[in-house]
Amino acid sequence: MTVTVLSPLETAAAVVPESAATPAGRAIAWAPCAADPTADCGTLTVPIDWAKPGGPTIDLAVARRKATDPTARTGSLIINPGGPGESGVDFALSRKGYFSEEITRRFDIVGFDPRGVARSNPVVCSADLMRQAPADPFLKSQADFDRWLDYNDRLRTDCRARTGPLFDHVDTLSVVNDLDTLRAAVGDRKLTYYGLSYGTLIGQLYAERFPRRVRALALDSNIDHSLRTTAFLDTGAAAAQDSFAEFAAWCERDSACALHGSDLRAFWAKLLARAEHGELHFPGEPTRVLTKLDLIRLPFQAAYGPYWRELAEMMVTISNGAMPSKALPEIFTREPAQRQAPHTANPMRIVCQDFHLPIRDYREFAALLRRSQRIAPDMRVSPLTFSFTMACLGEPAAIPNPQHRLKVDGTPALLLGNARHDPATGHAWAVNAAGQIGGEARLLTYEGWGHSIYNRSECTRGAIDRYLIEQTLPAPGMRCPAVPYPSTSTPPTLTAPLPDLPGRF
Repeated sequence: MTVTVLSPLETAAAVVPESAATPAGRAIAWAPCAADPTADCGTLTVPIDWAKPGGPTIDLAVARRKATDPTARTGSLIINPGGPGESGVDFALSRKGYFSEEITRRFDIVGFDPRGVARSNPVVCSADLMRQAPADPFLKSQADFDRWLDYNDRLRTDCRARTGPLFDHVDTLSVVNDLDTLRAAVGDRKLTYYGLSYGTLIGQLYAERFPRRVRALALDSNIDHSLRTTAFLDTGAAAAQDSFAEFAAWCERDSACALHGSDLRAFWAKLLARAEHGELHFPGEPTRVLTKLDLIRLPFQAAYGPYWRELAEMMVTISNGAMPSKALPEIFTREPAQRQAPHTANPMRIVCQDFHLPIRDYREFAALLRRSQRIAPDMRVSPLTFSFTMACLGEPAAIPNPQHRLKVDGTPALLLGNARHDPATGHAWAVNAAGQIGGEARLLTYEGWGHSIYNRSECTRGAIDRYLIEQTLPAPGMRCPAVPYPSTSTPPTLTAPLPDLPGRF
C-alpha cells in the first residue's frame, strides 16, 4: 500500500460515471492459491480514494474457482458473504458445496475480500484498547453516555493511526466501485452477483450506480439502507423478537425441547435478571461473567440456523452453572479472547461509514431503549442493530455513504430473497428494499427460519439458480414453504452451511 498523509473526510465517495472505462492496468495475475492449489488467487489494485483515481492504491485479495465445464461457461459469479468483515476469498475456497453443481458448472466462482477486510488492508485497532470497551452497553446515566462517546472517539483515533489512509474509505460505495473494476478485470461485460446479508447492500448500490452493467443480482437476506436511528433499532428489535417467539412456539409443541412443558418465557426472564446481577457465567468458564447482552446473543445466534434444540439445552446448562454435556455447535462458540498481538481487526468501521445513527444524549438513548423493550419484551434489543448503533455512537455526521432510499432505474430485474423469520435482516427490510427498487425488483420469500435462504430448500435454491443461469424470475409473490424443523441437531438445510458470523449481518 502506498502511504500518504490523511486529510479530513469532506465528501461522499466519488461517483464513477457509468460510461467511464475501467482504469488502465486493473488486471489480475492469477496463480494457484497457497491454501488450495485447485483454485486461483490474485490481487486487484484499486485507488484508496475513488475521488482521486490516480492517487495511492491498495491491493484487494481475490480468489476464483473456474467453471467445471468450460464449454457451458456463462461467465463469472462474483460473491460477497456479508458481515461486514467476512472474507469472500475464504468463502470461495472453503465453501465448495455451497452452490449447486449446475452453478459451479456454468460459472467461475469469484470471491474477494472487500477493502478494509481480511487480506485487503483490514481496519485494525489496538487489541488492548478494544479490551477496554465499557462492559455494559445498557447505559444508565449521562455519565455512562459520555464515557461511551469518549471511548468511541479514542478507538477511532487509534484505528485510523494503525490502519492508515484507507480508514476513511471503507464505505460500501467505494466497494461498489471496486466491484465494477473486478467485473471488468474478470472479463465480464455485465455483472452476475450473489450477495448474502451485508453483501446485499453492495448489490443494491451497484444496481443504483451501474444499472446498465447488471446481468443478474441475487440478493439473499436484505439490508434496508433507508433506515435512520429509530427505525433501525425498532425493526431490528422486531426481527429478533419474532425469532424468539418462533423458538418459544417450537419449544411448547415439541418434546425435544429441554424446556418443554415449562414456562419458557418465565425461565428466560429469570436468566436475564440473573445476568443483570452478574450471576451467570459462560459454560465451562467459571471466571467469565455472562453479561445481559451476551445472554441475549444466544437466542439471536441460534436463530441463524435455527438451532433451537441446542439453544434450550444451553439455557438449562447456563442456569445450572454446569459444564456443557457435549461439544457446542460452532454457532455457540464464543470468539476467543483477544490474543497478545498488538492489534486486532475491527470491520465495524464499515457500518459506521454506511449508517449515520446519531443519538444526542442519555435521555434520547433511554427513550430508544424503552421503545426496543416494548417491541421486544423477551429479547429487549436486537444484539445486531443495538451493537452497531453503539459502535457508531459519536460518529461525525459527514460519513461517505449515508442512508437513502434506493433509486434503481434501467436494470434487468433483480431477485431479492429473505426468510420470513430472519433474526438479523428481518423480512420487513427485504419488503422495503424491494418497494424502493420498484418494478426492477422481484421478492422471493422463504416461509421458514434462519439467516440466508439459498440452501434452505429445493424451492429456494432452484428459484435462485434459474435466475442466475437463465435470468428467469420466480412468479410475483412467490413463497417457498418452510422445511419443518427436525427434532435433531441438524439444521434444516440442504448442505448445512454455517451462516455468516453470529452478531453480524
